[in-house]
Amino acid sequence: MSNTNTFKPVRVKHLTIGEGKPKICVSLTGHTTEQIIEEAHTLKLADIDMVEWRVDFFEQVEQLDQVTYTLERIRDILPSTPLIFTFRSAKEGGQCELSSNYYVELNQAIAATGEVDLIDVELFNEETAIQQLITTAHEHNTFVIISNHDFQQTPPKEELISRLSRAQQLGADITKIAVMPQSSSDVITLLDATNTMKEQHADRPMITMSMAGKGMISRLTGELFGSAITFGAIQKSSAPGQVPVSDLRSILSLLHANL
Repeated sequence: MSNTNTFKPVRVKHLTIGEGKPKICVSLTGHTTEQIIEEAHTLKLADIDMVEWRVDFFEQVEQLDQVTYTLERIRDILPSTPLIFTFRSAKEGGQCELSSNYYVELNQAIAATGEVDLIDVELFNEETAIQQLITTAHEHNTFVIISNHDFQQTPPKEELISRLSRAQQLGADITKIAVMPQSSSDVITLLDATNTMKEQHADRPMITMSMAGKGMISRLTGELFGSAITFGAIQKSSAPGQVPVSDLRSILSLLHANL
């Protein structure tokens, strides 16, 4: 890797993201506080590294006090598990839309609680909003993932690298891109872009994936190509192509042992 000297892993609680095997993350996708509590208890027993709360699934997402209350319940159950807070917009594959003002308010408020380790901010927001969220998050020792999801297609390699580089320039602690393959060539494009990013541009961890069944291999080969976190499923997947956690752990370990 040409930029090893400047590469900065992200240390979140006991995890070092960007070193060794990709970290396994599973999403909480309950619609109610009760469902989310039940899911969190299930995840407590699972062989995972991280949890993401996909708050766009939560039916009270527009009631900040309920979001905060539910977050506290998650933390009661998973006190030491690194936790990502994610509102995924409908245009990027999420469950609903929020006004841009409330999107910023929600993420700022949650970052300020100190109860989450990372917030996910979408790349295609206003730059001023992104900077505002990064500033607030960093003031409260919260890391920022800047993400982009394309559920329709796989952009060309140069565009994938451009988006990851843009997220890096904006100040993401971790960059993320997820794209939909229409062919096996699209999967290779995503892996090639990830590898080139790792070897030539990345100075911090990234998360990349090709979605659906065709792209499943991209969720397994992160250690080789440069993706630091992989999203698995326990009961219900939060995105197409996620691998059951037990299978994911054994495959990542097998690949790690042979690299």
